[in-house]
Amino acid sequence: MKTELDALPANWRVDRFDSLFDVQQGKQVSRKNRVGQNQRPFLRTKNVLWNRLDLSDLDEMHFSAAEELRLGLEPDDLLICEGGDIGRTAIWRGSVPNCYYQNHLHRARLRNPEAADAQFVLYWLWYAFEFAHLYFGRGNDTTIPNFSQSKLRELPLAIPPPAEQQKIAGVLSLVQRAIEQQERLISLTTELKQSLMHKLLTEGLHGEPQKLTEIGPMPRSWEPTPLGECCEVVSSSMSYTDFLGTTSSDDVDALECMAVKVSDMNLPGNETRFATANSRLRLPQETARRKLVPPDTIVFPKRGAAIATNKKRLTTTWTVLDPNLIGVRAGGPLETGFLFLWFLTFDLAGITDPGPTPQLNKKDLMPVLVSVPREKSEQLGIAGAISAVDQRLALHRSKHAALCDLFRTLLHQLMTGQIRAGDVELPELVSAT
Repeated sequence: MKTELDALPANWRVDRFDSLFDVQQGKQVSRKNRVGQNQRPFLRTKNVLWNRLDLSDLDEMHFSAAEELRLGLEPDDLLICEGGDIGRTAIWRGSVPNCYYQNHLHRARLRNPEAADAQFVLYWLWYAFEFAHLYFGRGNDTTIPNFSQSKLRELPLAIPPPAEQQKIAGVLSLVQRAIEQQERLISLTTELKQSLMHKLLTEGLHGEPQKLTEIGPMPRSWEPTPLGECCEVVSSSMSYTDFLGTTSSDDVDALECMAVKVSDMNLPGNETRFATANSRLRLPQETARRKLVPPDTIVFPKRGAAIATNKKRLTTTWTVLDPNLIGVRAGGPLETGFLFLWFLTFDLAGITDPGPTPQLNKKDLMPVLVSVPREKSEQLGIAGAISAVDQRLALHRSKHAALCDLFRTLLHQLMTGQIRAGDVELPELVSAT
């Protein structure tokens, strides 16, 4: 069936938003409105995420008895952003008593709960605003986009029969619960990694007595050692620009090489190695070994605001660093994996020359003390323990990404009737959640 919302199944209808929902805008936040004895928590746009409310940071202001009556929230009310990321919607579940909302949020309450399912409508809005862009241009054309009550009330909604709405919402909610479960596991595994790193880097593997040093507690057999005595600070002698202008070698003995810049420090993916690079070339061995930094070099920013990000990565192959990056190679008594873990706990800003353009120089790095275990086997054991946690973290992130892709696919197909909710089977998710 062809509608203003494009093709829909024949047994679906299209209704205006205000035929199904009563819409109420919240209270304006101002200095005057904050004054009063009846201070109550209220929701702002920052608290409303897609399908989720962040209640960890609620503001407060005065609400009169009349305002409490008018702006009260009930379970299954939709909260829809009027400004910022317009249309972003969450459902109120009654988690916080006597909680209200500001004027940049619309509260939408079903006139007849049997006519529509609030969770289904939330998913429809998510699809229409974020994926299909069906409501493009509905926000007022101002410097700060906003979504007025009148614009919201006139929105067309695709409405399947009630039973199908509930089935669609059920399928999508099942995937969302699986996504949230992976998010919890990612958070818990990240916390585990941080606590395990702290324990292993201060207590070691063997439970030996500790000693207090100028860089903190460490096992008695470990020694605080200057970086300059156990590492080499390196940079590439070939410029980033020259590398990009070089032709790849056809020599069968040529080495795979790449170039990285500061922005590559922030690329998603593996948090240890560089995920991707701007360019890859094959260079003659002699050129690569003489002018580039080798694999397993710990790289971090040395200039500008990027130092404050405290990001560190390991090179995967022979690499050209742009002028804003510097590298450190483990040597002598240190294993690369252990040194990288130690660097993850080290704040670069603490040794950076201040000024309009912060600068981290070789002379700043050389005297920095590193806690060095006497036995390399202990270093390898510590690095291996953290690597196992990293692998678990990578698995959860991979599952999370796959579930997000599944959600997007199902959202599109279910909201356009390409597949019907009754035909979707997700036994693995049912058992997992």
